[in-house]
Amino acid sequence: MREKSWESCVEFHGHSCPGLTIGYRAAQYASEILDLEYSTDEDVVCISENDACGVDAIQWMLGCSVGKGNLLFHMTGKQAYSFYNRKTDLSVRLVLKPRPGEMTREEAYDYYHNTSAQDLFDVKDTTLTLPERARLFDSYACTECGETTGANWIRIQEGEKYCIDCYSSYDRFRV
Repeated sequence: MREKSWESCVEFHGHSCPGLTIGYRAAQYASEILDLEYSTDEDVVCISENDACGVDAIQWMLGCSVGKGNLLFHMTGKQAYSFYNRKTDLSVRLVLKPRPGEMTREEAYDYYHNTSAQDLFDVKDTTLTLPERARLFDSYACTECGETTGANWIRIQEGEKYCIDCYSSYDRFRV
């Protein structure tokens, strides 16, 4: 993994906080366990179970991004991250352990920075299958709004192509 400083991670995120620290430490620990390098393509994949501050650290540290298709969300509300190394076919799921007792924001920040990764995270087997690499789709203009839309999001209605926003869905149970 390309060495990235905590300071540069904070600059990328916009502020320093306990949540960013969780993602920073998870990225470091996953890199250690799976021998990860910064991903310029889709060799490293992260499936995050939350959309909190820590995700920015994972983007910054490991090169995972929504646009490249190697940062995906499986929203469970947990501070849990599954990391995959496509080069080695190895994976790990890191789940944040509960903090020991009540802490102020400052105490939590110090705790996440100074506690060993082994004491911060449970290391588990991944439960989600590694997704396929991102696909490229043909695009079509929506009949109604004219905006170009990827083929897998187009809906056909009376022989015309519509984007999801313009499509009138049919549901006999909706009032």
